[in-house]
Amino acid sequence: MSNSHIVKAVQADFLQEGREQIKTGMEVEIHQIIKEGNKERIQKYKGLVIKTAGKSALEKTITVRRKIGAFGVEKIFAIHSPTIKQIDIIRQFKVRRKSIKFIRELTGKAARLKEVNIKPEKVAKKAPAKKVDAKKTEKKSTTKTTEKKSTTKKTEK
Repeated sequence: MSNSHIVKAVQADFLQEGREQIKTGMEVEIHQIIKEGNKERIQKYKGLVIKTAGKSALEKTITVRRKIGAFGVEKIFAIHSPTIKQIDIIRQFKVRRKSIKFIRELTGKAARLKEVNIKPEKVAKKAPAKKVDAKKTEKKSTTKTTEKKSTTKKTEK
């Protein structure tokens, strides 16, 4: 058995069950257990994943950016940490990079990202899709396909 197999076998005991594949460009809500003295509470942190890092499963970390007032706040989370109770994926944006740190400097319309629809099972709190009436679409299509009358102008000399 090589060293990498031994490391994976030891790390397997510490991996959290049910963690989804988190990618750059996802908007996530992380439920983190915070200990204050003898008390425990759950703190929610909602933001955009701007960076993913880590080679092995246990080393995977994400950097989540959130805008609070006029300031941007970034926090790094270890995905398989025992202090993280749950990670909800709210929505996914189209991103072609592993790290979108350039979004820090952008504001207003420049900071917009295009949303990508993902499977409804993975999305939390998504509104149901609107139903389109088939009769209305048929009426529109039939009116467009009617023959157009050709009109000719007569020029007088």
